[in-house]
Amino acid sequence: MELFDFFRWDIIWNYRELYLKGIWATILLTLSGYVGGVFLGLFLGLGQMSKNKLIYWPCKIYVDIFRGTPMLVQLLLIHLALIPTIFGHAMSWWVSGIVGLVLNSAAYNAEIFRAGILSIDKGQMEAARSLGLTHTQAMRKVILPQAFRRMIPPLGNEFIALLKDSSLVTVIAGAEILYVSKVVAGTYQRFWEPYLFAAFLYLVLTYAVTKLIGFVEKRVSIEYTPRKKKGRAET
Repeated sequence: MELFDFFRWDIIWNYRELYLKGIWATILLTLSGYVGGVFLGLFLGLGQMSKNKLIYWPCKIYVDIFRGTPMLVQLLLIHLALIPTIFGHAMSWWVSGIVGLVLNSAAYNAEIFRAGILSIDKGQMEAARSLGLTHTQAMRKVILPQAFRRMIPPLGNEFIALLKDSSLVTVIAGAEILYVSKVVAGTYQRFWEPYLFAAFLYLVLTYAVTKLIGFVEKRVSIEYTPRKKKGRAET
């Protein structure tokens, strides 16, 4: 009890509105970065499977660079160097944060898509082509739907990882959960309460996402069969 008596939970309550904004910012950053990363990652993953070297090598180099360098460095380069060079001035941390998360997430999602597609037996593509489908149609209608079932767990893990990595946006003054905790800690010169509360918020968010991913995985799994409605006669 003495340990909990030492904590001043009132300082968290005093900054409750700022924490709510931080939670909302974290969710928006993660969703924006992930959605953009999925679409870009799909093209990068397909590009890495292309036989055209002009497509393969740029995609391969992109994935290797963004997977092989820290996201923290990437965010700083994007916010302090890339965007000011392109537009002539710095932009909001929202823009830099979302761009950084999209570009980083895309590299990891590209590997997930590539591995998922390669896990499908080559006979599936040959069978689809023999039915008169083009390569693009076969990929869209036959290969990707099957591969997607297998990609749900790693794609879900990438979402959780991105949710936690969104805390790195604090280095460019992104007003998400960790930044709010830094503000509270600096104001009161107390560190247990704000940072433990930040850890608790991330834990709650990741737990909710984990349960959602489990539900989605169950719904689309091959083994899933809908529950029979009561009262319906069996044939």
